[in-house]
Order: sequence, then structure tokens, then C-alpha cells
Amino acid sequence: MDPPLQTPCRDSLLQGSACRACRYRAYRSNIDDILCRYSLHHSGFKRALCFRTLPSTSDKPPVVRISCAHSACPEYDLCVPCFAAGESSKTHDPRTHPFHVIEQNSVPIYTEDWGADEELLLLEGAEIYGLGSWADIADHIGGYRTKEEVRDHYVETYIDSPNFPLPSRADPEDKTLQDLVSKEEFQTRKKRRIEERKEAAKAAPPATPKQKPTASVPSCHEVQGYMPGRLEFETEFCNEAEEAVQHMQFEPGNGLNANGEMEPEMELKMTVMEIYNSRLTQRTERKKVLFEHNLLEYRKNTAQEKKRTKEEKDLMNKAKPFSRMMNHDDFEEFCKGLEYEHNLRLAIAQLQEWRQYGITDLKSGEKYEQEKQQRAQRAIPTGSFDRLASARPTKQMQQPEGPSQASLLTTPELPLRFQKAAKPAGPDPNVPLNDFDRAFGDVGTPQPAAKSKYIVQPLNGVVPWKLESEGAPDLHLLAKEEIDLCNALHVQPKPYLVIKETLLKESMKQNGSLKKKDARAICKIDVAKAGRIFDFMVHSGWIIKG
Repeated sequence: MDPPLQTPCRDSLLQGSACRACRYRAYRSNIDDILCRYSLHHSGFKRALCFRTLPSTSDKPPVVRISCAHSACPEYDLCVPCFAAGESSKTHDPRTHPFHVIEQNSVPIYTEDWGADEELLLLEGAEIYGLGSWADIADHIGGYRTKEEVRDHYVETYIDSPNFPLPSRADPEDKTLQDLVSKEEFQTRKKRRIEERKEAAKAAPPATPKQKPTASVPSCHEVQGYMPGRLEFETEFCNEAEEAVQHMQFEPGNGLNANGEMEPEMELKMTVMEIYNSRLTQRTERKKVLFEHNLLEYRKNTAQEKKRTKEEKDLMNKAKPFSRMMNHDDFEEFCKGLEYEHNLRLAIAQLQEWRQYGITDLKSGEKYEQEKQQRAQRAIPTGSFDRLASARPTKQMQQPEGPSQASLLTTPELPLRFQKAAKPAGPDPNVPLNDFDRAFGDVGTPQPAAKSKYIVQPLNGVVPWKLESEGAPDLHLLAKEEIDLCNALHVQPKPYLVIKETLLKESMKQNGSLKKKDARAICKIDVAKAGRIFDFMVHSGWIIKG
């Protein structure tokens, strides 16, 4: 009967490997512990349980193990303390069974600075975490190996080898490195390297704690539907392309008749595959354009787009088809050239306009542009003769733009006229008047008194809205006072424009006048809201109260 056995640790019961507790504790201490862990865990066998661990005061774990050589105990390992105490289990009899002493395999086999234990840990880590996860593989190897060091060693040893996929020294009989570097010298170098890196790690500033990466789902990125971890979109170009080939099967030897010719069914399959490959090519070409021109940086591109004028936006939109034939730098240079040409054309047109009016020097041209801008800023007088004209769909008066890039090509002093025009100043009596100014200008005539701002009376129990362009289409077509009116009355911009147009048409039928009672009947909305809209239009001078 077997002697009573000590209770093995939980990891030993779960893993079925020898001295699991010893190896785990060894992994946390130093490189010798790592070597011991490797010698037991990476021997290529599943060993029986070891029922004895080192005492807690031990500083160095065992560097060798005892393997039973009897046919009744296949894959049975013991640590040295258990072997010395005569521990046994199942069919193992330490008194009669022969054994082998298995030493650690921390010797260089492929390169002078990498041992066989680290080579096996490298391959095991690549199998567990996958090639490319070099940080995880470096942690799996231990010994303060960095991810760059692990990656370079794998590429140089296994990828760039003349015996690919095997290393250059894969021959078991090749012991050149073992003869060149003794086992003791290799261990000394490794310990020195680990101590140096350990001290460097202590002196280094504390690293930022690792944060759980954001899931690569469409809602976590600037461009909705794009998954950068896979370089794919949730809805790809020709997204249904895979449906035609998903159930297609190709069996070895099928598709050829007795004469060696392709059968019609196989020809049909190959045609479908060619169509599918062409769609994949188109999908790849579109992704290439996206990545080459950084189109996935949505916020950055949007910010740059807002800085351009309307003419520049139209010009860029016309030039975008050429981006498929150019890289990013060439396309940017091409667009800058188009903008420069556009500004030159505007400057030439401006100079031609000056020459047409007899302006022959830049100073006179600056004065002409200043007066032209002043005329554009004058308010259009509203009188009884203007009501019918104003009944047409109104738009906010376009504000004069600031100096464009084209103006910089005519004279550096031209932008100064915009700063002067921005200052509120009365008309200059010394400015000469032409026929247009004499007929329609307001110079020398009393200006009409400024109208008081219309204050919308809020409805009882109604909290005003705060309409924005995203949630209210056609909001940009309304003036500020009209927006305030819609907010107070809870009326969307589009219905308001319909009501406004209807009232204006009805007032034109009655010579510009309209009764409030008729306006309420025409609007077919709440009486209070219709009355507020009617009062606002009367105050604005669009209709006359009948």
C-alpha cells in the first residue's frame, strides 16, 4: 500500500504537472526560477503530480528534476526533495524503478544571447497570443525581454533564415554555440543582463497604468461603421458580393471531363469568382484612397472645410475625383495650385473692372472698392411702393465678405478698406455722386428712424423652444426675429414659411392689406399663434392691417 501522500496544490491538480507550486513561486523570484519553471513545464510531456514543495525559506528552486525511466511510470517526474524523501504515487516504486536526472536546458542553440528555454517560451507565447502580440510574448518569456527585442530576434532567427522556416542552426548535431559559449558563462551573462535591466526598471519613472482598450465597434470611432482594428467597415462597398460565393464548393478533381476540358458548371463558378475578385479589387482601391488622403480623420477634415470660402469649397469638390490618381502630397499641391489660379483670375477680373471704369492706379481702385462696399451696406428704404416687392420670398441681406485671397494679389493696402468700412460713420459729403447715387442713394436725405424691435408675446403655459440647424430644417432661411417668433410659438421653420407665403399672396390680392380675422381663417392653426404671426408681419411692414 502506498504511503500517505501530502495534499498537492490546487494548480497541480488542475494542470497535472510536476511541482506547480514550486514553479509558480520560482517564476516570481529570479531567472533561475524561470529556468526551473521552464525545465518542468516545457519538457514536452504531461508529468505526474509532485507532492512536495520547497520550504518557504528557500531562496533557490530546484534546477534539475528526476524522471522515472520504468515502463510502468510513463511521463513521471519528481523534484529533487521529493525524490530524496522517497515519495511515490500510483505504480511508482522509488526503491526499484530506474530514473534519469534531467538538467535545465538554458544553453544557447541559435544565438549567443538566447537560451533554449527562452526559444521554447518564445514559440509557446507566439502560439498562445499570436504573432504580432510581441508585448504579451515578452511578458510570457520573462527575463526583462522587451517587445522590440523579441520581435527582432524572431524575424532574424526564423524569418530571415536561409533554412526558412527552420533556423540556420536547426541541425541537432550542430553544437557550435555550446562549444563557443560555456553553460556557466551563458548563465553569468544572463544574470548580469537581468540585474542591469532590473536596476534600470527601478530607476525609470513609473509607467502609466494600462487601460482597457475601447472595443473596436462602430460607435467608438469618428466615422460611424468603421472598425480600425480590422481595417473594415460595417457596410463595405458592394456589401452583397460575398452572397454569390458563400455556398460555392470546389472539390479536388471536379470540374474537368474525360478530355481534360472544363465543365460548364466549373466555367460558371470561375466566372462568378472573377466577378467577386473584381469587386474585392474595387473595394481595396476605395480603401486605399481613404487611407492615403486621411479621409477617416473626420473632425480634422471638417475643421479645415469650415475655414474655406464657398468658392474654395466648390473648387475642391470639383478637384476631388483627381485624388484617386495622386498621393496625398501631390493632391494637396495640386489643390493649392488651383486655388492660386482661382485667386489670380479674380484679381485679373477686378483689375479689368477698374480699367473699364477708367481707374488706372491702385489708390483709385482702393477708393472705388471702399465706396462700392459702402453702397452695399446701405439699408434699402421701405416705403409704400416697396411692399409689393417685399412680398416676394425674402432672404437676409448678404453681408459683404472680408478681404479674399484675390484682393491680396492686387495690392497689400486693399484689406485696409474693410477695416475702415467696419467703423460706423456717416456718409462723406465730399464723395462725388454718380447718376445711380443721385437717383436711389440716401446721401443728403434724412434717414428713416430705426424701427423698434418686435417683442413676441409668449403664449400662456408655453416654454419657448431653442431651435438649432440640426433639428430644424430651413432654419437658415429665417431672420433672427423670425427665429424668435418660431421659438415662442412652437412653429417649425417650414410651416412658418408656408404661412408667411400664403398671407403675402392673399394681401397682394387686396392691394397689400389684410384683416386679422381673415389671416386667422387662412392660417388654419391656433388662433393665438395666427394672431402673433399677423402682428409680426404688420410690424415688419410686409402687409397693411385692414
